[in-house]
Amino acid sequence: MHDGPVPAVMSTAHVHPAITSWLEANLDQVITWRREIHAAPELSRGEFATTAKVVDVLTGAGLSPVVLPQGTGVVCDIGPADRPRIGLRADLDALPVPEQTGLPFTSRVDGVSHSCGHDAHSAILMGVGCLLAGVGSDEPGAAQTPGAGLPFSARLIFQAAEEVMPGGALDAIDAGVTDGLSRIFALHCEPHLQAGTVGLRSGPLTSAADRIEVHLHGPGGHTSRPHLTADLVYAMGTLITGLPGILARRVDPRSGTVMSWGAVHSGDAPNAIPQEGRMRGTVRTGSHEVWDELEPLVRSIVGELLAPLGVSYDLTYVRGVPPVVNDDEAVGLLRRAVVAMGPDAEVDTPQSAGGEDFAWYLQHVPGAMARLGVWSGVGPQCDLHQPNFDVDERALGVGVATLAGVVLDGDLRV
Repeated sequence: MHDGPVPAVMSTAHVHPAITSWLEANLDQVITWRREIHAAPELSRGEFATTAKVVDVLTGAGLSPVVLPQGTGVVCDIGPADRPRIGLRADLDALPVPEQTGLPFTSRVDGVSHSCGHDAHSAILMGVGCLLAGVGSDEPGAAQTPGAGLPFSARLIFQAAEEVMPGGALDAIDAGVTDGLSRIFALHCEPHLQAGTVGLRSGPLTSAADRIEVHLHGPGGHTSRPHLTADLVYAMGTLITGLPGILARRVDPRSGTVMSWGAVHSGDAPNAIPQEGRMRGTVRTGSHEVWDELEPLVRSIVGELLAPLGVSYDLTYVRGVPPVVNDDEAVGLLRRAVVAMGPDAEVDTPQSAGGEDFAWYLQHVPGAMARLGVWSGVGPQCDLHQPNFDVDERALGVGVATLAGVVLDGDLRV
């Protein structure tokens, strides 16, 4: 949060002058947009008000945004259609996580918050759109056409439902947002990097992420006589420890495969073995090859573990998203925009076990995602999806400069 002028966290000596001048005049507006979205978070595929806000802002900049067919999400082209087109993507949805930041613009929706930074992503891309719309050309009369002076055309993609598997990116792709793109780029907030920095990495950046749910059934019974029934809670405990352990020994440990349970529910009485229980968790891997093998392997292990215990079960396996694999040339375009902000702006970033449905776009067009440092440098580095996660708003200007710089200073031959 800031009060008054936003202190600089980047050098503007080598940043495109159109970016510098626009940020000097409009960064406070980007911060305002972020705060307004932050205070009114909407869950996946319910981002109607956020979608309407994006449309209103872009329309006000003279652009022609189009709402995607699902009713949430926006696509908007800027610049001449006869030039190579670069896609820029942000996500709109919030999480079912209560906010505990104490900010004056804290979430007004009980149990829902932007604890993953999508409010920042959206505000940044709105700013980029307004900035690029104002770039005219030297040709007479062309200045009235938004973005007429851009070296490349740009497509803004405000995507719904990133937080649910297999991701709203698939809906956007089905609507044709990747058609005609030469490259596609995105940013993601990174609370382990300081504001003013951008993490870049060629190759794998995130992991594949799948979801599993096991619904167990048994006759129930008295806890004093587990031998006369199927001990469903014991069976759940066997899965809790057995599936992650065995899976780790059935795949290459270099693949970064990890299975974790996030929700386990069964029973109420301490002296009654329940009749049913539910378990939910995720399986993640950094390897495309392992990802292709995971579902049959998980099904096999679950069956082997439960076979001697007399319970029946239903297993739902939701194949989520593949790994984000950054294209080398696309990372080069990001690097050019980032290093313009100073010699310390670019930092290395490791591959994460987190999942990101930006990976689906990369199945259709080469591109790259960068990690935007949002830590203030003071106090704890609150992780993504935590109730006290927040963004150092100085990072918003860095985000605008990065994505706008890819368009204004980019070279598709890099």
